Amino acid sequence: MTSLASITLVFAVAAFAQDPNSRAKDANGHDIPFYSPVRAPALPLAVRSPYTNAWVSTANNGTLNSNGAIFWTGDPLGWEGIITVDGTSYEYLGTGMSGLPILKNLKKAIPLSASYDSQYSNFTLAAGPVHVTACFLSPVTPMDYCRTSIPLSYFEASWESTDGAAHDVQLYSDVNGAWISYESDKALEWVLYGDDTPINGTRNITGASDTLYDWFVNQQDPYVFGENNDFPQWGNLSYATTPGTAKNFSFQSGHSTDVRFNYIMDRTLSNLVDAQYRSTTDREPIFAFSHDFGSSISGSALYTIGTIQDPIMRYLTPGGVIPLAPYWKFCYGYILSIVHHHYQDYATIQAESARFESQLKADVASYYTGNVAMIYSNNTPSPMPSYANLSMDVYINGTDQFGNQYIFDPENAYGFLNPSNFSGIAIPDVSEPESYYAIVALSARQVMGAYVFAAPPDLGPTNESPLMFQKEISSDGNVNTVDVMYPAMPFFLYVNPELLRFNLNPLFQNQESGFYPNGYSMHDLGSSFPNATGHVEGNDEYMPVEESGNMIIMAYAYYKFSGNVAYLRSNYRLLKQWAQYLIEFSLIPGIQLSTDDFAGRLINQTNLAIKGIIALKAMSQISSAVGLDWDATNFSATASMYYIQWESFAVDPSENHTLLAYQWRSSYGLLYNTYPDKLLSLGIIPDYIYAMQSEWYPTISQIFGVPLDSRHSYTKSDWEMWTAATCAPSTRRLFVNALAYWLNNTSTDRAFTDLYETIDSGSYPVSPNSIFFIARPVAGGHFSLLALLKAGQNTGNNSITLSNGTAT
Repeated sequence: MTSLASITLVFAVAAFAQDPNSRAKDANGHDIPFYSPVRAPALPLAVRSPYTNAWVSTANNGTLNSNGAIFWTGDPLGWEGIITVDGTSYEYLGTGMSGLPILKNLKKAIPLSASYDSQYSNFTLAAGPVHVTACFLSPVTPMDYCRTSIPLSYFEASWESTDGAAHDVQLYSDVNGAWISYESDKALEWVLYGDDTPINGTRNITGASDTLYDWFVNQQDPYVFGENNDFPQWGNLSYATTPGTAKNFSFQSGHSTDVRFNYIMDRTLSNLVDAQYRSTTDREPIFAFSHDFGSSISGSALYTIGTIQDPIMRYLTPGGVIPLAPYWKFCYGYILSIVHHHYQDYATIQAESARFESQLKADVASYYTGNVAMIYSNNTPSPMPSYANLSMDVYINGTDQFGNQYIFDPENAYGFLNPSNFSGIAIPDVSEPESYYAIVALSARQVMGAYVFAAPPDLGPTNESPLMFQKEISSDGNVNTVDVMYPAMPFFLYVNPELLRFNLNPLFQNQESGFYPNGYSMHDLGSSFPNATGHVEGNDEYMPVEESGNMIIMAYAYYKFSGNVAYLRSNYRLLKQWAQYLIEFSLIPGIQLSTDDFAGRLINQTNLAIKGIIALKAMSQISSAVGLDWDATNFSATASMYYIQWESFAVDPSENHTLLAYQWRSSYGLLYNTYPDKLLSLGIIPDYIYAMQSEWYPTISQIFGVPLDSRHSYTKSDWEMWTAATCAPSTRRLFVNALAYWLNNTSTDRAFTDLYETIDSGSYPVSPNSIFFIARPVAGGHFSLLALLKAGQNTGNNSITLSNGTAT
């Protein structure tokens, strides 16, 4: 690490321990918001589907009104928020006001805090004598399929006087067409609904306080099931609100500069719906609301936002390729009805979200029963624990929270080290439970934001289960990619294993219908979301051992967590077919790609081989569950025999670690594929292998974690958390704290990437470019510890006996 980077690191550590009541400044003298529980590289604003997927970056210590809303790709989305207090307007959301001339009554609100939990992202800013809080709720309600299928999110803007006096306050907000059209020259059309009635031209507001006003925006010439740069080319943008408690309410669409300037000057809108349909670059049309509260001490306005597609998926069936309706249509009816239901459901959703969040915190605390700590509350942010003994000294000696000595040299990227053997230790004086909570709370919305729920062709009174389709966001854009579903598996096992079944079903249906000609599992259900049309020619990406092993393990994991043996019976023929392939190719896989295909092909990958062997053991359990004892004996014996041979191939001659590939002495990698053995109690991996690996990882760790393998300095967060779940507590702590530390200090600037450098500034790797690994659902792998808790297989107290005979 360079000297400049080391200085940055020390300052970042100081920022991590920031007092929330301070007004910290950056190097340019600008106010730094207090971030809680960590300064994530980006925070979710409206994340409910692959197309309702809006974030705000925290790059350069930014927040809502300095960086503005972006799509997960990083492309800007028009989303503006202004609060006017006693005639002075303060921009608190977006950066659109920069296009106006300098006005003495227009200012930027001052950011105070940015916090998040599993459901909300909350931002508080100072606007003169009031504080304005913007709360963005993207509910994660995995047990409620109807609510989960709605691709809409909530935004509540509230304000409160800070001097105890009443103030004259108005709230303004607008959106633009970028949400629904990447191609800026594409013509848009729009309509404003007052409840179910279109409003055209000019109209006086005569509706009640609960009348729902909804801007609907769409492309004039949509391309159904088409994408452009990952934006949908069909569907509607919906932005809705009610007058609520406002004394006066107004709306307007029109040229962005005109609408915003006139609002600043008049503090109201004209109630005009612009009749000139056009593109986003032709006098940029925006769609605005204004709430006038008059003189008051506090107030709030609630909005809902999202892009809605109907139909939602294109699906290959025995009857041909057909469009699938979104599942919300089965639940609520036509498109306007879901906007109404969603808006009116706010209080219920808040309660459901609070229950999920409360359970998440309780489960994190339960996992760490031997290391009790308060889990950060989104409602009452508090500073992160300080790093003991840190200073600007080049070489630092200290004592961590457990009384162990450590050294830290900011001139390199080795991280915090044990001075007796120079192996890595966890970040000192940071609570592991709080670090883990910060990781999973940020991950939950990201996982669910990659999925859509569709009504199956045979949906009726006796079949109310949705089909669940995953977009491989950013890395490939495939549909239901098996080796993306696989790392996400712990999340679904933790929150609701039925979701895993809904996700697996389309893959089973396609292959059991004879649409895939190969004897191993397909890689994905279609190369271009939302077209789930399979690979009838069998020319999908070639990962036969990887995907066959994944499907067997996921099917057994679903059964293990649900007890649904009928599911195994109905898919047994295909599962056995894949297991037969693994018998032939898993022990000596040859030159094949693993899920880490970005790293290239490698002959006889140790981690790929053990996946196949574990899958064979899982297949023996599947056979036993369905009553086929001969199959069970055969698969179990084969797995045991293969394991003995694998160990002789896989362990380095030093007997300190496993190899990355059989033939490559001194190579190494994260042996994350042993996690299902522990999760599912398969018992194929002996304890001494776990102990050996647990001792090895700290010897190769860097400041931001353990590299994925010996070929590169980058790592993958999902595989780190899978690996952490197989390790002794001290090594697990190293993995968990390093990932939270990376979140707080990384130079990446978009949604949680799962591929990043463990050295320098924790940036995106140069090769492969992990800009293509952002916002992915593999963040579900971060729930590995909670899936263990759900399985009853592990808690934070469990010990692993190390090779030296000691227990930790």
